[in-house]
Amino acid sequence: MDGPKPMTMKKKKNMNRLGGSGTGLSLQAFANAKSTSNHYNPALIRLLQDENEDINGSRANNMNNKKKKNGSQSLRQVYEKQWEEKEKARMEREAAMQVKKEQREKAEAQRKVERKEMFKKTRHGQPVMKYRIQHLLQSIQGSSSASS
Repeated sequence: MDGPKPMTMKKKKNMNRLGGSGTGLSLQAFANAKSTSNHYNPALIRLLQDENEDINGSRANNMNNKKKKNGSQSLRQVYEKQWEEKEKARMEREAAMQVKKEQREKAEAQRKVERKEMFKKTRHGQPVMKYRIQHLLQSIQGSSSASS
């Protein structure tokens, strides 16, 4: 019983929807529906605009030029704003890169000093233990303070 409805029921509903018992829309209702206008006709609107331009002449052209200038000025402002934002972001990136570079150079110089001390030798060719022990002590103190 849940299958498709018989064709007669569908036909009956369509006929009721269209306006009654088999006749559809009356001739008068059809004519009224076709004659109702929303007064939108692009060709007429364009024709009226052309007539206004002919009547006003250069005044209409000046108004159009002002609109274009305002548009270009606003575009220029938008462009300049975007350019300033990009420039600001670029400067921030460069500053961050400069800080990282300085940190890297500082760490490299520190490693160079430590390496130089670690490879110092006595006059008999033995390593100087003072610097190695200091390095071990610093690493132990650093690890103990970090874990505490």
